[in-house]
Amino acid sequence: MTELIYPTDPAPVLPGSSDAPAGEMLPVIEPSGLVTAQASRPFCHGGSKPLHPVVHLHIINREGEVYLQRRGAHKDLLPLRWDTAVGGHVSYGEYVCEALYREAAEELHFFNFNPCWLTAYEFESASERELVNVFATVGDFHPMPDSEELSGGRYWTESEIRDNLGKGVFTPNFESEYAMIDRMLQALL
Repeated sequence: MTELIYPTDPAPVLPGSSDAPAGEMLPVIEPSGLVTAQASRPFCHGGSKPLHPVVHLHIINREGEVYLQRRGAHKDLLPLRWDTAVGGHVSYGEYVCEALYREAAEELHFFNFNPCWLTAYEFESASERELVNVFATVGDFHPMPDSEELSGGRYWTESEIRDNLGKGVFTPNFESEYAMIDRMLQALL
């Protein structure tokens, strides 16, 4: 996992980020995890696209099905698309595992799990550049999607996922990540 290395004193705030609400600041990092600055989420999703950390959690049941969340209709990026079970930004001052458990609780009311780190990679879209830390957990879980955050969730079989790739059902990030880790997920069973 890419651990974040925070400076002793608070990192400088990038220009245009100082009016963000409390708790909305994200760490701006080097690929090594060294925190060099902090910036607001809108700034990180703007034109300069500074690298910032995120977490993803894949939930697999004992039958090998993968739980996916359906993004909320209110989301600014890719509303109503199916995506990784848990995904979110690491807040400034937070560490990767703290963000993973916070996001799991917020999105799925999901608390008691043992995450296994799979990989970290850089993902760049038209609006942002992220360092994604990917985790998975296996068990007989019953996530409860938060209706304020999500438009639902369910388990998908491997064939259901494969049949829907490239059809606009999933987020592009999920599709590229799934191609990278599908064998790792199956190896956890």
